[in-house]
Amino acid sequence: MKAMTAKEVETLLNEGTAIDIIDVREVDEVAAGKIPGAVNIPLGLIEFRMHELDKSKEYIMVCRSGGRSGSASQFLESYGYNVINMTGGMLSWEGKTE
Repeated sequence: MKAMTAKEVETLLNEGTAIDIIDVREVDEVAAGKIPGAVNIPLGLIEFRMHELDKSKEYIMVCRSGGRSGSASQFLESYGYNVINMTGGMLSWEGKTE
């Protein structure tokens, strides 16, 4: 499984790089703040909403600490999706939130 640090993701955003971020935390967690532009698909719904994702794109998976996003990354990889787990999750995020 590919991984990227929160700082690396923040650098990509600050450089204006177009990236697709999927936040797998629960709705109430995301309401407290998420990475700008991130799409919320709670981990329990990934299986039912993965058809919304494009296999030709690369997705960065995010959660609170990196565990749930790691599970989501492994699951999606098993179906042929190109995903990267953001290690440390939102606990490591120092960038802007919305």
